[in-house]
Amino acid sequence: MPAFKAPAPGFSVRFSPFHEQRLLAAASQHFGLVGNGHLLVLDLSAAAGGGPGGTPAPAPVFAFPTSDALFDCAWSESHESLCAAASGDGSVRLFDVALPPAQNPVRLLREHAREVHGLDWNPVRRDAFLSASWDDTLKLWSPDRPASVRTFRGHEYCVYAAAWSARHPDVFASASGDRTARVWDVREPAPTLVIPAHDHEVLSLDWDKYDPSILATGSVDKSIRVWDVRAPRAPLAQLAGHGYAVKRVKFSPHRQGMLMSCSYDMTVCMWDYRKEDALLARYGHHTEFVAGIDMSVLVEGLLASTGWDEMIYVWPFGSDPRAM
Repeated sequence: MPAFKAPAPGFSVRFSPFHEQRLLAAASQHFGLVGNGHLLVLDLSAAAGGGPGGTPAPAPVFAFPTSDALFDCAWSESHESLCAAASGDGSVRLFDVALPPAQNPVRLLREHAREVHGLDWNPVRRDAFLSASWDDTLKLWSPDRPASVRTFRGHEYCVYAAAWSARHPDVFASASGDRTARVWDVREPAPTLVIPAHDHEVLSLDWDKYDPSILATGSVDKSIRVWDVRAPRAPLAQLAGHGYAVKRVKFSPHRQGMLMSCSYDMTVCMWDYRKEDALLARYGHHTEFVAGIDMSVLVEGLLASTGWDEMIYVWPFGSDPRAM
């Protein structure tokens, strides 16, 4: 499978929900501190063998530089060429990758007061997405509207991530530096549940795609915790194995109980939280912090990761990501 050399450290990767060979990626110069960002669309079929001699694969089919860092990206669930990017200048930018760069972004949404760190598109309703910001808020957006639909307040520190439920169109969860995970209903102004999830900042979270009550959180404390939101006093499982902060967690769209994680320890791990020996695989293919991961909805077992080593890897579960 292909590996790509990004123009800057990688922060996020997302498989297309429409095209099994298309991958979206966000990268930022100088590790997101200063400098430009880059939004990339990669065609996996055009570079199935990588470059000659095992070198990284050719350039992306769509590349758009931005004036500020990009920390996350997300595909639209309703339009195959539409995507969103989270920017360090507090904006959310919408792109149509079927249009030339000169006609992008197609919409620039400026409401957050600080960096936008996370995005998630509603997979059930498909007509809305969320942004999570260091200004301690989340915002609900419709791609057809020039202003946000609603702002959600309640966190006491930076909000790093948001994740829609895979089953309930109005339910989402958020992860924050205030050490909590919160569950929200878009019809309510305040969270319906506050989970004191970790003793340190919570950087990421995701819902189980098969059980709408199960939520996983990843933290600076190096652990992943799995929660049943119906009985949140204690976690169902605690997964220990990373050596530094857990940057992202992602549940499998194909196998119940399986989740993927990445960490500042430069590894990607696969887990089954229901098993006593929960760690299924550990991948050490990156040479810097790993910041982005995803699992394909369209191709079972197909994984992707990106990191601050400026590399983007795509590989099937069970194989070596460096084997191209």
